[in-house]
Amino acid sequence: MSTSTDAAPDRLSGLLDEHAALETELADPAVHTDTARARRLGRRYAQLAPLVETARALDAARDDLAAARELAAEDPSFAEEARGLETLIEELTDRLREQLLPKDPDDDKDVILEIKAGEGGAESALFAGDLLRMYLRYAERRGWSTEVLDAVPAELGGYKDVSIAVKSRTDEGIWSRLKFEGGVHRVQRVPVTESQGRIHTSAVGVLVLPEAEEVDVTVDPNDLRIDVFRSSGPGGQSVNTTDSAVRITHLPTGIVVSSQNEKSQLQNRESALRVLRSRLLAAAREEAAATASDQRRSQVRTVDRSERVRTYNFPESRISDHRVGFKAHNLDAVLDGELDPVIDALTRAHTAELLAAGS
Repeated sequence: MSTSTDAAPDRLSGLLDEHAALETELADPAVHTDTARARRLGRRYAQLAPLVETARALDAARDDLAAARELAAEDPSFAEEARGLETLIEELTDRLREQLLPKDPDDDKDVILEIKAGEGGAESALFAGDLLRMYLRYAERRGWSTEVLDAVPAELGGYKDVSIAVKSRTDEGIWSRLKFEGGVHRVQRVPVTESQGRIHTSAVGVLVLPEAEEVDVTVDPNDLRIDVFRSSGPGGQSVNTTDSAVRITHLPTGIVVSSQNEKSQLQNRESALRVLRSRLLAAAREEAAATASDQRRSQVRTVDRSERVRTYNFPESRISDHRVGFKAHNLDAVLDGELDPVIDALTRAHTAELLAAGS
């Protein structure tokens, strides 16, 4: 393919070559005996497909324009077709420039999403439950699978803390869609416990991590302290008669993760290790390059009402994302999983920032 563009022609050529090489690899039956490798290659192939499609369309449009200009020199009726092709080429060139922007290395990964109640007591825990349902419904709409890794219920309902894994059943990268959800989510509504009808403001923290594969992070067993304890439900009521819950402390970093959602100690240990690997991967990426942590800087540090990224106002049925000025008055639909409009707005803003930085 002879496509070139003002936006990084060498990068484009390299990506087109990579796509062709991946196509050859994926056609080899031997590759598919290694499921993890085949999935990794398939995801990368799918990630490059839109760029290849745009490049091919741009090549075709340029060829058509050259032909239309030649014909227009003899027959003026072809001039309008040439002008239409010029417009199309401008649109395709802009699209290709966006697609050539440096990609987040985690865009094609699955995610681990943690929701933590903050200021607001019982109301915050209840809203943590609402956010959990919102993300579960959004995942269902997108055809993703979900798994609750750990959950600490609150006495009056909702959750003090809950962690879920979100996985794609296809080659679609989940991190690319959910990475901007991290931060403090604020809710304004009249709590069920409020007798005077006053609106209260509460906060819930959301942390989104790309799920690390074992090849991404090596965890030395000697660096771990593993404690077991008895799982408990609201109010400390025992829901297990054995010490099946697991708490893992990563001694070099001090990171602590726990899991008590599964019935067996072995399953809880594996769930906790999944979260630990993802946290270690995120920490390593942030330490290695400050630019790679830009999208994480807005995530939860202290779950208070001041570091908000989004507000859910129930009296006005309004959702507001404060990073991009997005507002909509369909709160019920959003909490039922209609998140694409706000995520699309965040993605467009991020792309615009990258384009501005590169111009």
